[in-house]
Amino acid sequence: MPAPVLFVLSGLTQYAGAALAVGLFVQVAAPTVAWLRIAVSAVVLLAWRRPWRARWTGRSLGTAALFGVVLAAMNVSFYLAIDVLPLGTAVAIEFLGPVAVAAITGRGWRERLGILVAGLGVVALAGVQRGTGEDPRVLHGLVAIGAAAVFWAGYIMLGRRVAVGAARAGGREGPGSGSAQVRPAPDGLASLAVGMVAGALVGAPFLAAGATPVLHDPALAAAVLGIAVLSSVVPYAIEQVVLRRVSAASFAVLLALLPATATAVGAVALRQWPHGWEVLGLACVSAAIVLTSRPGMRR
Repeated sequence: MPAPVLFVLSGLTQYAGAALAVGLFVQVAAPTVAWLRIAVSAVVLLAWRRPWRARWTGRSLGTAALFGVVLAAMNVSFYLAIDVLPLGTAVAIEFLGPVAVAAITGRGWRERLGILVAGLGVVALAGVQRGTGEDPRVLHGLVAIGAAAVFWAGYIMLGRRVAVGAARAGGREGPGSGSAQVRPAPDGLASLAVGMVAGALVGAPFLAAGATPVLHDPALAAAVLGIAVLSSVVPYAIEQVVLRRVSAASFAVLLALLPATATAVGAVALRQWPHGWEVLGLACVSAAIVLTSRPGMRR
């Protein structure tokens, strides 16, 4: 299957999982659904990747754990936001996080222009939401998605440290060290598994109690499993394949499709149709993603 098709499939499954989660918010609180997604994903990834077979150091284990806690906080904030905001709008505003990272770490005119264009898009999207005036929770949703953007920025920075640490550990093993007794360095998915376990454990004292309905309702339990697989396991696995098969420029264009993909899923699954300024805001954010994505970020 061509890499662009795989990527679009990844985006569709990710936001289909988010749309499925929105349907559960009337029965289980949004933060608890987010925690359940992390916890179930952790179990699936543990069974799949078996990270205990890797050779961990105290530093790599700590970085992976912090990475997972930030990931969990990002997901909880995102779910709080989509309980109030349209899915496409929330995803677009959340992209302010990675765009800001690119603008801060970059030195060219593209990064500076990108953060300006993204800012204009976010202002347009936020302005439309605040202008509705129908639901006082909209402001809470905007604050939550702003927090998710900040956590996404932290997730990117920590993710780089995890990837670099794994690459260095793998390089130190060398071609002649692959004996049966030497355990391999943890790869990205093994680090993700450990991180999700850490995120689930940190969130458990605050959010696990609200998950009681899931224990007594098989349909709810199946839905939570579907959310975890659709929103976490499948997208992360596909991304590992796509990143090996496309250039940095192509990946930047594909990444810019995500706000539009989320909007399409929101329109079809949740009847959240964008209008006027929302369309302009989504276009600005997508343009900013293309402007600020460069080879260094993809590596």
